Amino acid sequence: MIVHTVTSGQRLMDVAHLLAADLRIQVVFTNGPDVFGNGVAELLGRLGGAVLPWHIAVRHNFDLAISAAYGGIERIHSPLVVLPHGAGYNKRVSRRLGGGAVACRGTYGLSAQELVRDGMVLPAAIVLTHEAELKRLARSCPEAIPVAEVIGDPVYDRLVASAAERPAYRRALGVDDDRELVVVASTWGQRSLFGRQAELLRWVLAELPKERYRVAALLHPNIWFGHGVWQVRGWLTESVRDGLALVPPEAEWLGALVAADHVVGDHGSVTVYGAAAGAPVLLVDGTEDDVDPDSAGGLLAATAPRLRFDRPLAAQLGEVAASHHSQRYADVTARVTSAPGRFDRNMRKLLYRLMRLPQPPSIPRAEPVPVPFLTHTD
Repeated sequence: MIVHTVTSGQRLMDVAHLLAADLRIQVVFTNGPDVFGNGVAELLGRLGGAVLPWHIAVRHNFDLAISAAYGGIERIHSPLVVLPHGAGYNKRVSRRLGGGAVACRGTYGLSAQELVRDGMVLPAAIVLTHEAELKRLARSCPEAIPVAEVIGDPVYDRLVASAAERPAYRRALGVDDDRELVVVASTWGQRSLFGRQAELLRWVLAELPKERYRVAALLHPNIWFGHGVWQVRGWLTESVRDGLALVPPEAEWLGALVAADHVVGDHGSVTVYGAAAGAPVLLVDGTEDDVDPDSAGGLLAATAPRLRFDRPLAAQLGEVAASHHSQRYADVTARVTSAPGRFDRNMRKLLYRLMRLPQPPSIPRAEPVPVPFLTHTD
């Protein structure tokens, strides 16, 4: 398991549990190179798994390597499986090297710059969440099509499996029966909600009466570990004292989305999963250019109402909720996965095929996520 960041590590745990009980298999972890690698050592320490230093891992052959990011994967001497660490492949990126002009942005994880080195496709298998991603991959990196497989989305499957636990998640977040939970979700980067409008959390807290609303924040792990946990807690100390429920990066964040009555978010995957969970969404404007329009995030950006700072927030939440219905984001949800409920089965089948082992007789299935917990600041 090649863990580049806390985000990718969290996604890899959706795969690792499929192998953990098999006495024929030893799973080891290594910290792959990434600028946002802060926090990975602590994550691996909490897991208690066997950890190999990167410089040793790249010198050995393994029966299988699994990664949810791309740094240094050309150095791996094993059949490699890559999978997305968000809601499919949705983020458009560009690279500038040596002061040259910026080229057309590709979709991270579907472009040749991640998947091909020296004319060779690096992965033995590329995990896709949806059939539509096959068409997108055919446009951006056609040589990778032979190793691409539609497997599904583990987060969506656990979202569905966790729906019945909504009351427990709400209790854990301190949401009484007579209050509504507003989840504010931010991805990372200068164009994210937190990067562009860090004051939004203070504004939301000031706008919403505490006797009716509980506000929770879900910040991308790259915010926490790019700036440092100490710094993020420092920035948000006053907000926590004013009632903000701040979910730390080591907590299970998915329960907060299941518990949500409203989601205010940007173009990140958490906002997409919030829509898939059935919550009314208010989207922060100006970030839709960062998502592939053919992805689930792109479909959400094309349809979700925009947050306005010149109108009372409570009125906006009420209007969006009043017009919301179960099929409001049906197209978005359908684009998240074309194999709902089947990620564990499909993924385990792929892994054992590549390892040339017969599968265990049990049938894997998605389990509800643990209840979230909150961070506290002094």
